[in-house]
Amino acid sequence: MKEHFDIWNTNRQEYLKTLNELSTDELNNVPKGFSNNIIWNIGHVLAVQQVLIYKRSDLEMNISDDLYSTFKPGTKPERTIEKAEIDQIKQTMESTFESTIQDFNDSKFKTYNELTTSTKFHLDSFSKAVQFNNYHEGMHLGAIKSLKNLFQ
Repeated sequence: MKEHFDIWNTNRQEYLKTLNELSTDELNNVPKGFSNNIIWNIGHVLAVQQVLIYKRSDLEMNISDDLYSTFKPGTKPERTIEKAEIDQIKQTMESTFESTIQDFNDSKFKTYNELTTSTKFHLDSFSKAVQFNNYHEGMHLGAIKSLKNLFQ
């Protein structure tokens, strides 16, 4: 699992770098021809990670109900995410990674409720969920890079 966690950590560091280098307006901008923005992509990966890893393992998610409902699958940006919320997302990017590693080391992931994703990946274990999560976060990192290129 170490290699999968290392990939995940690299993704998260890229998200944090983006959150630190862009303004609130840039993070919230939905360019013409796009259906979402950078902050939605980042919030979305947090929401999905918690569902894939925690909820499907019958464990309580480590994000607020508001964060989940704002960024869960099927949502889109509907309001400006203000600086205080962005700061909370930054903190949550780090804390959810760290808590997942700790919970894994503490053997908290005992069960997994199978899922076939919309992209046809069949997840039947914590390990496969982490692997798919890396794929999912990588996809959204690519979307963010495309959105960032529009600012240059």
